[in-house]
Amino acid sequence: MDIETSTEIWAKFVYEDKMDTRVRPIIADYWQRCKSAGVNPAGGLGRRVGDAVFASIRAANRGLIETALPIMQSVFEIVARSHFLLVLTDSVGYILESIGDETIMTKTRDMRFVPGALWSNLSVGTNAISVALDADTAIQIVGPEHYCRPHHGWTCSAAPIHGADGEIIGCLNMSGDVSGAHDHTLGLVLAAAYGIEAQLSLQRNVRLMQAALDGSADSIVLLDMRFRPIWVNAAAERLLDSTAQQLMEKDFRKIMPDVNLSEQQWVGGKKVYVNDTRILVPGRTIHCSVVIFPSEGYGGRILTLTLKEQKHMIDSVNKFSGNRATYSFVDIYSRDPAMKKTLAMAQNYARYDGNILIHGESGTGKELMAQAIHNAGSRAGGPFVAISCASIPRDLLESDLFGYEAGAFMGAITEGNPGRFELANHGTLFLDEIAELPLEFQSKLLRAVETHKICRLGGGQEISLDIRIIVSTNRRLEQSVASGSFRQDLYYRLNVLKLEIPPLRSRPGDIAFCAEQFLRRLNQLNPEMKKAMSPEFLTGLVRYDWPGNVRELQNGLERAFYSSSEKLLTENSLKFVVGTEEPMAAPSAPGGEAGEILAALTVCGGNVDAAAKRLETSRATLYRRIKKYGINPKSLK
Repeated sequence: MDIETSTEIWAKFVYEDKMDTRVRPIIADYWQRCKSAGVNPAGGLGRRVGDAVFASIRAANRGLIETALPIMQSVFEIVARSHFLLVLTDSVGYILESIGDETIMTKTRDMRFVPGALWSNLSVGTNAISVALDADTAIQIVGPEHYCRPHHGWTCSAAPIHGADGEIIGCLNMSGDVSGAHDHTLGLVLAAAYGIEAQLSLQRNVRLMQAALDGSADSIVLLDMRFRPIWVNAAAERLLDSTAQQLMEKDFRKIMPDVNLSEQQWVGGKKVYVNDTRILVPGRTIHCSVVIFPSEGYGGRILTLTLKEQKHMIDSVNKFSGNRATYSFVDIYSRDPAMKKTLAMAQNYARYDGNILIHGESGTGKELMAQAIHNAGSRAGGPFVAISCASIPRDLLESDLFGYEAGAFMGAITEGNPGRFELANHGTLFLDEIAELPLEFQSKLLRAVETHKICRLGGGQEISLDIRIIVSTNRRLEQSVASGSFRQDLYYRLNVLKLEIPPLRSRPGDIAFCAEQFLRRLNQLNPEMKKAMSPEFLTGLVRYDWPGNVRELQNGLERAFYSSSEKLLTENSLKFVVGTEEPMAAPSAPGGEAGEILAALTVCGGNVDAAAKRLETSRATLYRRIKKYGINPKSLK
């Protein structure tokens, strides 16, 4: 649909309240929302929050910003000449960062499309960022599809960014002049968002990024029989940091010393693939994969070289995929006897190579426990490859975990690709949400678990691996076995060493203790905002049921820390912890006087004298109340 027609459709809706059937349903839905909310179609100018508030928003999203910026910069280098703008927002729609040239930045300032501005449906009308965040979908909005008239000269492509649990933590957007609208823009944004998420497979990320960079990213060089270029494309000039004229007298046997071009077959049309070779250019060395194809042309025989610089993309994906363990047992806080027993077992298991099955509710720290085991064992120097079994599409499971050979299926990169098992060699493979694996794949996994050997998809040779396997689940696998959704033999193979992580609500002594540790870390990171917790605040924490376990406690305390303007977190601050005005109470949790005593004893490490002073009561009175409520101070030391 052309811009003029789209504008007429927009005008009929805005001024006559007539919705054309050609409007995409998702756009029509958000137009209706704007009209119902009274959004001015002639508006669309952003409104920036104050510096102090914006600073707190950036602080709350520090990890997202640090992860996203390198990828955004890489993407911008690709599209720099096209006058496109890259924008990163938080989960609400506040713009955190933007990258663009001076031409596009001037236009964004006129529209107040700047860091600190809120880009939501109600504040600036229907736009790609607000729809991507609200509908959890990647979307491209072109020209008059925007609700507000000042945005009609823009094309915007946005994709949501998901955190470890699948929740939306931000959005990546690429905007430019409507005349530059292209489907590939959305593909590039989506690929970059996947890289930031770091939860999709290495193979998928590489393929998407290569697809987004198809054509312009491939460097093509034609060599004559003296191995000197007779033609190069613009991408090759950029890669080799030389003009075509400068390259004409270069002997490529010196530029590519690891490839013996002299021995290539000049006849027969047989391609030669080199996975990783050095390209020597002035002042630096580039690692590329190379496809060499002999042919006839230009009055003689030529070699066609197709160079693909892959190291940067693969390294970036590896980095953001989290292929290393960053946590150890000192990062796991607990004073609870049951949890201490679990930690002691885990530390003992770290000495062995047996398979480990970790069971616990969502948010109890199963991956943290797996990383601690890895770092406490003999494999600490090796890779830690984590993968959520629930996040891999069913038809990509085998290729993602076991890898694939060249040409195994349409879309595979020429050189093939290693799977997660190979990436974890000499280290640990952590399979989260193991119960979500489809039954038909479990037999293939069983053999890999039994033999520590895999065969790539499309390959015929077994690959022996030196790996440790840790799996986790929030389900009872015994019940899954009984229901027929999980293989019994696989269950027995995985359940060699078992760890049970108790939920936070069953270990109230850890609630205040963990809260103290989290607050201490927040105070260290933000010394200018140091805060303390009142007894009433701690009591409220202890009384809450914590369905999200330690993760909910950590996130809630961080939210209260940044949301409260007071130096003391009081009972009034509890609403920030759970994000609701409802009181934090749970019938099954310790409450009232018992909760206050438990909180005080936890903070004081089980010391009754110190707890009595904190509660402003006598030691004897406190002992009587401890006996009354059946509290064991020793268990809190």
